[in-house]
Amino acid sequence: MTAGQVGNNFGALGPGGKSRIFLLLYLLLVTSLSAPFIRAQYPELSAADYPVPTDLSGVHFYLITVDVGDSVWDNFGHTALRVYDENTNTDLVFNWGVFDINGGVIGFSFNFFKGIMNYRLATTAPALEFDLYRAQQRTVWQDRINLTNPQKEILYRRLMWNADDENRVYAYQYYFDNCTTRVRDYLDEALGGSLYAAYSGVTEETFRDQVQTHYASTSLIAFSLDVLMNSNIDRNVTEWESMYLPLQLRERLAVLESDVAENGERLPLLSDQQIIAEFNAPAVESDPYRIASVGLLAPAFFLLLMLKRIPMSYFATHSRIGFKFEGLNFRLLGLLGLVTALFSGIYGTLMLGSWFISDHLDTHHNVNLLLFWPTDLLGIVVASRWLFLCKPWPTTNNSAPFINNYLLAHIVGMLIYAAVALLGLSGQELDRILISVVPGFFLFTVLIWVVGFQPAKPKNMFF
Repeated sequence: MTAGQVGNNFGALGPGGKSRIFLLLYLLLVTSLSAPFIRAQYPELSAADYPVPTDLSGVHFYLITVDVGDSVWDNFGHTALRVYDENTNTDLVFNWGVFDINGGVIGFSFNFFKGIMNYRLATTAPALEFDLYRAQQRTVWQDRINLTNPQKEILYRRLMWNADDENRVYAYQYYFDNCTTRVRDYLDEALGGSLYAAYSGVTEETFRDQVQTHYASTSLIAFSLDVLMNSNIDRNVTEWESMYLPLQLRERLAVLESDVAENGERLPLLSDQQIIAEFNAPAVESDPYRIASVGLLAPAFFLLLMLKRIPMSYFATHSRIGFKFEGLNFRLLGLLGLVTALFSGIYGTLMLGSWFISDHLDTHHNVNLLLFWPTDLLGIVVASRWLFLCKPWPTTNNSAPFINNYLLAHIVGMLIYAAVALLGLSGQELDRILISVVPGFFLFTVLIWVVGFQPAKPKNMFF
């Protein structure tokens, strides 16, 4: 790859700056179930336009499968095709996981968020490709694909068509058109549709299940995607669709027979397995839902135990609620408030913003908007006062009603969310967030309502 090119989460990664770019992209959400699944249709090809080698027995195809990595951008693995032609001694890896960022990171990221994502096919020497995965410490398998000469002709011609400049770029869709589905579709075409016919059932997993499984080594991303994705990803994955996953494609191909026979017996579709590079799988991180639950509930409960009554003045007959050890506890409240406001505000902004400007329909009509609001980002200012000045936020007779109504609306939103989840009124999976987030969020909201704001003084107050 040349400078300014980067591989996708399934693909090879480009030079410098990749961590910064991909962390931003994945926090913006990398899913795209926005279009309903339609089996890929490619134009018919003529022998005159795309000639094939005379001796196809000397052309060999290999499935290249790359295991998941320990970085955000490679948690699903990668698939490519290797083509070795003995006739011309050419050896190339066809990789559909490349895109350009020449327009700059900000413009590229905004287009990604809007759902504008163009990937392209690149061809690379195997040694360069394998060295890249070794550097990333990712296991690489190579399997020979046993095809008849007519099947090789179909696949070879399709690859040559795809390698034309006008056909290299394609509209990337995370589940339905990526580097792995391209290999799946081209093999199915060469096999006369037998691959599609062999896997016509439905699995027991949803897309959400698969996302959570594959991001178990990056718990923040797993949790964030669970919040940001709506009911579109809560349907069961078909067997055909499941082969968007590199390891799943390899596993399903491995159990099929080819049309090639030796000594009167048909060969398996995949044979001659080679392990090009071998490394340990990435470690699973702590459960993000447990972290969220404990991170909200534990400090909220502690701060509730630290509450005390504070008289408004020596002569006053009424009092307000405050903290024992105000310096320590307001700092804890401020720290918890900063984290809560930041996460809630960012999640709410991404969900609401995508509803208006993005083609990623997986973030539209999200029930989690009942919990996470873009306006919660304003809480960063309030929480900063608690953290640095160790004092409640002062209210006036004009601001107090707004603050009270805002906090009341948040509580009502949580109660509605709980009702929707418990009564099954939405097709969206809500149970994990209901159990791990809502209780602590509810307690925190009540807590700041009670102690986080200085009551406004009555206009006729004498003391």
